[in-house]
Amino acid sequence: MPGTIVAALLLSAQSRPQPPAGGTEFAALSASFQGLSRRVHTSVVKVTAVGYRQLEGDETDEPGVAARQQSSGSGVIIDESGFIVTNAHVVIGAQRVQVTLPTTVESTSGARRSAVRPVGRIARAELVGLDLEADIALLKVNEKGLPALSLADSDTVEQGQLVLAFGSPMGLDNSVTMGVVSSPARQLKPDDPMIYIQTDAPINPGNSGGPLVDSSGSVVGINTLILTQSGGSEGIGFAVPSNIVANVVDQLRKSGRVVRGEIGVTAQTISPSLAEGLKLSQNWGVVIGDVEPDGEGEKAGLRVGDIIYSLNGKVMENARQFNINVYRPAIGEFVNLEIVRGKRRLALTVKVVERHDEATTYADLASREENLVSELGIFAVDLTPKLREQVDPIRREKGGLLVAARHADGPLLDDPFKAGDVIYSVNSTLVSSVADLRQMLRKMKSGDPIAVQIERAGKLRFISFELP
Repeated sequence: MPGTIVAALLLSAQSRPQPPAGGTEFAALSASFQGLSRRVHTSVVKVTAVGYRQLEGDETDEPGVAARQQSSGSGVIIDESGFIVTNAHVVIGAQRVQVTLPTTVESTSGARRSAVRPVGRIARAELVGLDLEADIALLKVNEKGLPALSLADSDTVEQGQLVLAFGSPMGLDNSVTMGVVSSPARQLKPDDPMIYIQTDAPINPGNSGGPLVDSSGSVVGINTLILTQSGGSEGIGFAVPSNIVANVVDQLRKSGRVVRGEIGVTAQTISPSLAEGLKLSQNWGVVIGDVEPDGEGEKAGLRVGDIIYSLNGKVMENARQFNINVYRPAIGEFVNLEIVRGKRRLALTVKVVERHDEATTYADLASREENLVSELGIFAVDLTPKLREQVDPIRREKGGLLVAARHADGPLLDDPFKAGDVIYSVNSTLVSSVADLRQMLRKMKSGDPIAVQIERAGKLRFISFELP
């Protein structure tokens, strides 16, 4: 195996600086890595974002609290016209995003004499779109002719394969670490549609969004998270596979968002114990754990306990495979299911509808500057018909605003607003939009009394205070 790795790297190094005559195979291997590092470095950027984010559980006792922050991570240029991939958690809620483009040695005049690399150029970046489920965001800078890396086929990644992780850990630009693929498809939660490439290449905070590359310099994954007890790298890092990245990027470039389909059922992977407990006819595959009332699955005749044997002729081996295959058809298309119900086999056709991701909606809206109502210390969003279906307020059929998050630096109230509150009126005047609320507040002055009617957990109540 080591001889195979060395031979492969030697082949990829033919056009790169060669070791001195009489050098060892290890010198050749080192020279190969040096050339690979120089080539990849020109496509790796540092990403800096300024905006609001929702605080984590260890930062506040109250859910849905947002605070202003500056964050940094890494990114990789995937298109010479200026498209850059990074992690969604690096840029979500950002009002301003900028990237530091590396300066190549060739772009500086004269021979390079210093070991310290030149400072890169800073460029303003536009957020094209992001997807929280895959934790992928697409940025665009107004540049042309940028050095881009290609996305590899992550289905060909093998355990034990050598990989290099690039990025800016702890803000240290242009860092590279090496390791192997510990697992080419690691699932962190049962039946989770997301899988990751697990690697022991050291990944630390700031590496997020940087590329994990193979020995040819192609991107096999985007570094995303680590499992750690110390807060630093302990050799358990995870990258989003490049095939998932390619699918997300393709949708973001077309529409600015990722659309996933569903058929109104919850699928579970069949385990031997589950099969025995439910007396199923097979101890592998996919069983329906829930059918959404009035959903497409129920309309088609699906029931809890049905075994989904195949989807469009493809045998379903686990719940992840099923969910991925439901995501792919266009919204409005139909999928053909072969169902095992007891001793019968049934053929059912089910319509694919768009899956609504409430978490993505709130996370996106709750951190925008235009949604900040500073007088009340909240991020508010209009209750559109689509959002109303997700929030489902039960006390009013029309009007109202959703409190998507509370501002960490907002006024201190005895009875503060909470994420999920629905605001119906201010001083007995109905409110139907954020613009209405702002107009009312502009007519008031500091010290004026204010009584806000809200709905919380299905019950109406008032929050009263003096305007700060």
